[in-house]
This record gives sequence, C-alpha cells and structure tokens, in this order.
Amino acid sequence: MRALADIPGPQGMLAMQRINLRIINPLFVLLFLGTPVCCLVLAFVAIQSLDSPGSLTTLLGAACYLIGPFGITMLKNVPLNNRLAAAELSDTDTVWADYQIRWQRWNHIRTWIGIVSMALLAAGMQRFG
Repeated sequence: MRALADIPGPQGMLAMQRINLRIINPLFVLLFLGTPVCCLVLAFVAIQSLDSPGSLTTLLGAACYLIGPFGITMLKNVPLNNRLAAAELSDTDTVWADYQIRWQRWNHIRTWIGIVSMALLAAGMQRFG
C-alpha cells in the first residue's frame, strides 16, 4: 500500500482496483475459504477434547484466525475493496485516501491477530495433535 500511495492517486487507485480483481482466482478462493473450514474443524475437535493437552490453545488459535484474518477480511477489507471497485477515478480525492488509511489499519490488525493465531495453533497442535 505504501508503494501505491507513492504514485499519483488515480494510478494508485486503479492499480488497487486491478489487484482486487486479479486476486480472485480458484487457488485464492480455495485457500481463503479452506483455511476457516480447517479452523472450524480444529475448533470442533478441540471442544470435544478440552481435557487433552493443547486443546484449549488449539481452540484459541482457531478462534483467533476466524476473528482476525478471516473475520476482519470479510467484515472490513472486502467492503472497503467493494467500495473502491465501485468508485470512479474522478472520486480519487475522496475515496483513495480514506481507503488507504482504513484498509491499512484493518490489514495491520488482521496480520497481528493472524500471527497470534499461527503461534497458538502451532503450540496447541504440537501438544494436541
């Protein structure tokens, strides 16, 4: 995003609109939707075995992923991307700056929650799995 912010607004906005179009492909969809399904399965198994070592850590890691990387993406970043997709280049001054601030904020939050999620899942699965 910082690189896109360094170029003139209309070009940065157009580039991000193109990125958002290109990212939707079968592999991305499989990974994007498959990971929360795996986390739901892990959470279900962990709940069924709460007395097992690592099960609570696994459950917390799965929940963090579902709230952070997946939840924030669906509730915050996707709507921002949709708003950007609907914008005209003539709206650059009003849309692009706001988009960058909000998108980066939520991206940083989901990234940090994702890191916590990975650490919890790794620690939990080492003991639980």
